[in-house]
Amino acid sequence: MPAGAASSQEAAASIYNVRLADKGEVLRMNAVATAKIGERLAFYEAPVGKKAVVAVTGLVLIGYIVAHMLGNLQVFLGREQINAYARLLHSSPPLLWAARIFLLVCAGLHILLTLQLWLLKRRARPVRYLKKIDVPSAYAARTMILGGPLIAAFVIFHVLHLTTGQAGLPYEELNVYDNVVRGFRIWYVAAVYIVAVSLVGLHVWHGLWSMLHTLGLDDERYRPALVQISHVVGVLVALGFISVPVAVLTGLIGQGVN
Repeated sequence: MPAGAASSQEAAASIYNVRLADKGEVLRMNAVATAKIGERLAFYEAPVGKKAVVAVTGLVLIGYIVAHMLGNLQVFLGREQINAYARLLHSSPPLLWAARIFLLVCAGLHILLTLQLWLLKRRARPVRYLKKIDVPSAYAARTMILGGPLIAAFVIFHVLHLTTGQAGLPYEELNVYDNVVRGFRIWYVAAVYIVAVSLVGLHVWHGLWSMLHTLGLDDERYRPALVQISHVVGVLVALGFISVPVAVLTGLIGQGVN
């Protein structure tokens, strides 16, 4: 066989072997990726995975709740301040909608997985204990499954009232100050708001510590302090939100609004 032909065959064989090796590496990488996806799905489907997702999404939502409360409190600084804040939030629609979608996904996962965990717990223990176990924040823990849907219903009403103006109440786009004052002057609107944000505070009261516990962030040495912090945050959230309708009803703010 001529030397040139032998060299060509060797080169072709070398290329073929490289391609086989590359194909094998690709198949190996695909198998590893598939295994990792399977592990993640298995983790998500397991109760511990569901609890972790509930905890992470819950912390995101609590962070938003605190930020939203601080934004609302700017109503005490007057019409121009709160309306300027609203215009700032709406100055970048793509960013605003990205944040809304992210929060909606977090809320959806939080509600769905909490319900799934509750159903799993019910199926695992079809007969209730004759005597309830006394645990910290037991009342708040028992009301979370009921309070969650009520809070979700309130959020929908709240968005229709102060974001889209489709709740049948006085509304002017980006005139947050007047919308808040005119809305909360209606006693039953203020009452619904006060009850709902009280539930939100109760949810945070129990939920914040529970989420930290789920994520393993509650070292026994600091657990009492973390529980107290959760309680304080829950109370401050409720009082912060409640202060706005109370201020409107008592005439502390909104005196220049017709």
